[in-house]
Amino acid sequence: AVIFSDAHYWPGQDPTLAHRALVEVVREVRPGLIIGNGDIFDGAKLSRFPRNGWEYQPKVKDELDAAKERLAEIRPGKARRIRTIGNHCIRFDKHLAAHAGDMEGIYGTRLKDHLPGWEECVSVFINGHTMVKHRFHGGIHAAYNNTLKAGTNIVTGHTHMLEVKPWSDYRGRRYGVQTGAIADTDGPQFGYTEDNPTPWCSGFAVLTYDKAGRLLYPELCEVIDGAAYFRGQIVVSDRKKARAA
Repeated sequence: AVIFSDAHYWPGQDPTLAHRALVEVVREVRPGLIIGNGDIFDGAKLSRFPRNGWEYQPKVKDELDAAKERLAEIRPGKARRIRTIGNHCIRFDKHLAAHAGDMEGIYGTRLKDHLPGWEECVSVFINGHTMVKHRFHGGIHAAYNNTLKAGTNIVTGHTHMLEVKPWSDYRGRRYGVQTGAIADTDGPQFGYTEDNPTPWCSGFAVLTYDKAGRLLYPELCEVIDGAAYFRGQIVVSDRKKARAA
């Protein structure tokens, strides 16, 4: 299973390093399952928070077009594709439900109408022991709290942190995984950080199960200093571009 989250696809941007690496890793590992674990869509104009000064906020249509373009670049092969609902994704449906309730049931009033081919749900339970959902606990100890309190393997997005937290108790060994962000962590979507340092990291996770269905140690694809690494190899890189600039 290849699991990514927090793409916050933004119109007018070239594909991010993490997105390009996602496309390559999907092609390489040929997963049986691809999960977009929330916040594929940003919904800047639909936020409950006021606009930050005169910052640019793209039109909803332009955001949808960008999301569709990027998702089409992920060639799934025979993989099943699932999209869990993130707190940004739900902005689309919430806005229309609140302001155009009479349009309920008409095609196009749900985000899932615009992202065909991706099954929509709140969570996915893999092999009876791996919960995948956009968010549970937050903060810097999210992965630890998630797996401790879920009592099972759990994969989340939302925090934009990329990590694996193993945990062992009388029930055995399990993992809390956070899937980072497909978006660049210093992208225009995140101007609210005011250029402050964050523990965020671009990347995604790959989960492998043995023949008995047991989850092996989760793997991460991580973007570091202009290159995306997976299994000790550079998948894609922008380092030549960075030096030329």
